[in-house]
Amino acid sequence: MLVFNSTNAPPLIFFLMGIPGLRAGQVWISIPFCLLYVIALSGNSMILLVVLREQSLHEPMYYFLSMLSATDLSLSLCTLSTTLGVLWFEAREINLNACIAQMFFLHGFTFMESGVLLAMAFDRFVAICDPLRYTTILTNARIAQIGVIMLIRNVAVMLPVVLFVKRLTFCSSLVLSHSYCYHVDLIQLSCTDNRINSIFGLFALFSTTGFDCPCILLSYILIIRSVLSIASSEERRKAFNTCVSHISAVAIFYIPLISLSLIHRYGHSAPPFVHTIMANVFLLIPPVLNPIIYSVKTKQIRKAIIRILFQKQCQI
Repeated sequence: MLVFNSTNAPPLIFFLMGIPGLRAGQVWISIPFCLLYVIALSGNSMILLVVLREQSLHEPMYYFLSMLSATDLSLSLCTLSTTLGVLWFEAREINLNACIAQMFFLHGFTFMESGVLLAMAFDRFVAICDPLRYTTILTNARIAQIGVIMLIRNVAVMLPVVLFVKRLTFCSSLVLSHSYCYHVDLIQLSCTDNRINSIFGLFALFSTTGFDCPCILLSYILIIRSVLSIASSEERRKAFNTCVSHISAVAIFYIPLISLSLIHRYGHSAPPFVHTIMANVFLLIPPVLNPIIYSVKTKQIRKAIIRILFQKQCQI
C-alpha cells in the first residue's frame, strides 16, 4: 500500500467525483447546474446592488439581507470552478492545499449563512417584540459588530479543522466522493487515526449550526407568543408577513442539510449518483432560492429591482 504524508512535497493530488454511473451524460447534466449557478450569482448580485444603491433600504433588515446574499454568492463561487470543471472538462485533479482551501471556505460560508439567519431572526424578534427600541438596539455599529463576530467565530472553529487535516497521512486511494472538497469525505481517505479530526469537525458543526438552529427556533416561539397577544387580526397578519421570507430562508437552508445527513446515514441502498446530486443541489438551493423569495415576498426589494431594471432600459 502506498502511503502519502500530507506534509511532504510535492503536494498530494486528489481526484474529484462527477456523477457516478452517468459519466457519458455529464455534459447534459451540467446544463441545469450551470443554469442554477447563473441564477444564484445574478440573483444575489442584484440583491447586493439594490441594497447598496437604494437609500431607502439602508435599514437593519436589508443590511442582514445583503450579508445573506454576500454569503450565498461566496458559497456558490466556492464550488463553481471544480463542479463545472469536472462536469465539462473532466478536470478531476486537485492538490491537497487547494482542497483544504476550498474546504475551509465551503464550510466557513455554510456556517456563516447559519449565523446570518440567526442574526435575521434576532432582527425580526426585536422588530416585533420591542419595536420602539428597534433603531436604538440595531444601530449600524452593532450590525457591523454582529458581522465581525460571525466572521471571527467561523475562522476560530475552522482553523483547528484545517490544521489537523494537514497532519493526516493518506493512503493510495485518493478519490473523493463529490465534485468539491468536503471535510468528512477528505478525512475518511486517511490511513492514520482521524478521531481528533472527527471531534473537531463535530465541534465546529455543533458550535455553529447546532447552536444557531435552537436559537432561531426560540426566537420564533417568542415572536409567535408576542404576535398572538396583538388584539387586531390585521396587525397579526402584517406581523407574520414580515417573517415569511426569513422563515422560508431558514427552511431552505436547514431542510436540505438535514435531508442530506439522513440520506448519508440511512440511504445506503440508494444509487451513488443520488448522494452526489443531492450534495450538489444542497449547496445550490439556498443561493438560488433566497434572492427569488426576497424579491417576490418583499415589496421594497421588488420595487427597487424593477426601478433599477427600468433605469437601465431607459439608458439603452
